Amino acid sequence: MFGNYLIGLREGLEASLVVCILVAYLVKSGNKDKLGPLWLGVGLAVALSLGFGAVLQFGSSTLTFQAQELLGGSLSIVSVGLVTWMVFWMKRTARHMKTELHGRLDAALAMGTGALVLTAFLAVGREGLETSLFIWTAVQATGDGVRPLVGAALGLLTAVVLGWLFYRGALSINLSRFFTWTGAMLVVVAAGVLAYGFHDLQEGDFLPGLHTLAFDVSSAVPADSWYGTLLKGVFNFQPDPTVLQSAAWAFYVVPVMALFLAPPRRPAPATTVGTT
Repeated sequence: MFGNYLIGLREGLEASLVVCILVAYLVKSGNKDKLGPLWLGVGLAVALSLGFGAVLQFGSSTLTFQAQELLGGSLSIVSVGLVTWMVFWMKRTARHMKTELHGRLDAALAMGTGALVLTAFLAVGREGLETSLFIWTAVQATGDGVRPLVGAALGLLTAVVLGWLFYRGALSINLSRFFTWTGAMLVVVAAGVLAYGFHDLQEGDFLPGLHTLAFDVSSAVPADSWYGTLLKGVFNFQPDPTVLQSAAWAFYVVPVMALFLAPPRRPAPATTVGTT
């Protein structure tokens, strides 16, 4: 549940900050009358995200077992790729997001109402589709009833409240540091989703090694125990993973975490070429 709360909080806060920046800029630039098209674009993006999640949930339920495993495993791998790109992109651009959004909004205002709707739709829609896909795959990975959905919903609700507080000026935090810490935690969550995706493909007979276990600590960490459930909900921990699952987890989390936490490169000093 905590892992899904983190997903909802992180992804939702990005979308909330985008909306806050757009709304504040319209108000401060004397374009308050353009808030209607902005909210229309946001509403369309939210509807698209909810629709995408519904298609994933109800569409997959009509498939055969093998097809479900192929879909779940493939989408898990795709969602991990998207989330990995997202955490690196946010780490790199968090400080400049406001300026970038202002530039897009200026261009949209010059082009007209339709462009403004499209700008808001694209700015929020990308976050929404990523959130729907990653939450769906994370819920499939935990297999823990409605609790993962409750966790994700609470994370999104928290993000909305934080976004409103940012807009009202009642809350101020170091966003760069916040996205770094939550990004690092999301890398761990994504590693669990990736391992589960490979397990899905093994269960569907698309990959070998389903019965070749890396280790089995089921007796020490029963899956139905409170701590087993906690580890499953937070880290997608499985007490009896296959060798392929464990390899996928390790080969993902070690290099990705190292690259993510590495300090940014400083530009090399300019050299002066003289003539004699």
